[in-house]
Amino acid sequence: MTIVTTSTTIPHGFKALPLSILQLSLPAVLKCGQSFRWHCFEELSEYRLCLHDRVVCLRQTANHLFYRALFPDPQPTEGQLSTKDNETLVWLRDYFQLDVDLLKLYDEWSLKDPVFRNIKERFSGIRMLRQDPWENLISFICSSNNNISRISKMVQNLCKEFSPPILALTDPGSTTLTQYHPFPSPAALGQPEVTSKLRSLGFGYRAEFIQKTAHMLVDIHGDGSEEWLLNLRQSSTEHARNELLKFMGVGRKVADCILLMSLDKKEVIPCDTHVHQIAVKYYGVKSSPGRSTMSPKLYQEINTRLVNVWGQYAGWAHSVLFTSDLKSFSSYGVSSTPSPQTLLKKRPRIVREIQTSTVHDSPFPLEDVAHQSQTEIFVSSHTVSETQSSVAERVKRRRRQ
Repeated sequence: MTIVTTSTTIPHGFKALPLSILQLSLPAVLKCGQSFRWHCFEELSEYRLCLHDRVVCLRQTANHLFYRALFPDPQPTEGQLSTKDNETLVWLRDYFQLDVDLLKLYDEWSLKDPVFRNIKERFSGIRMLRQDPWENLISFICSSNNNISRISKMVQNLCKEFSPPILALTDPGSTTLTQYHPFPSPAALGQPEVTSKLRSLGFGYRAEFIQKTAHMLVDIHGDGSEEWLLNLRQSSTEHARNELLKFMGVGRKVADCILLMSLDKKEVIPCDTHVHQIAVKYYGVKSSPGRSTMSPKLYQEINTRLVNVWGQYAGWAHSVLFTSDLKSFSSYGVSSTPSPQTLLKKRPRIVREIQTSTVHDSPFPLEDVAHQSQTEIFVSSHTVSETQSSVAERVKRRRRQ
């Protein structure tokens, strides 16, 4: 791996990866209903995720992704730390699929689809994650008849109850300690007593689905359960879907979420009420008044129609349209919630510690990475809001004079 040395503003302890926010917008990607375990600290725009052996911490500017990994005791030696840092970078590139040029895809979708072209700038930087299939499977069993906030709470509680913490870390800019739990194994969730415990935690009917799915995996595949799920990436879409549909709590939509978000089936479009409404409103699919469920025929019609519009990365394009339709994103990219495009044009000034550090090569051609000044300026929607407020106060004072 080629490494270049440059002077840039990097948070203490972090490493830098040149990456335009148009290629990856953490505030959008990590909060749009793909993954439910990220700890999001809004004030400092830091995001943390607990893996089985480390906690990955991320921050972002308009042109850089900053990352570091924190480890439980015993701490790695200096030689081991270099290896582990490389492992973290490899994981990041894989998890965020940074080999895929999102700007190129956005341009292709915009040429084909005027609807996408209209939301392109406001909802830029939204890409598909490549998640662990086991975690993805259980998370989307939890998603049935649920919302993002409640799913996140359920998944966090699942980890706290069935997986011991590996680290306790102070929250950014605070003295509060948060314990970080990895995702529990199939063996841990397959025990008979899991159902009643999950019911007591508010999982309802999903409790039995989770326990039985975990038990089925372990019963058939033993210690190789998670590896078997990973190997579905090499299977055809139809075969992988059929295997997923054998688990309790997994219907067509949940199976398609797993196919898209962890099994590399980039053309798959999970269809729910939101997607159906989008297809009816913009893409000529007929509405189905009076229907409480989506028929298999209608589900397939929507998939076929949208794949014809967006092509082989249709599932990725769908995620952008889906995010734009979420209530929680209704103010994203407007007023005090700047879009990635806005942040590239106007960046508020926040003083950060400056240090000389190594910066890894960008995964994209240099022309795709916006100009990087010697003094990097951090992105903060909170500061944008404060700036707007101070402007408003000055206007009021002038009117009083």
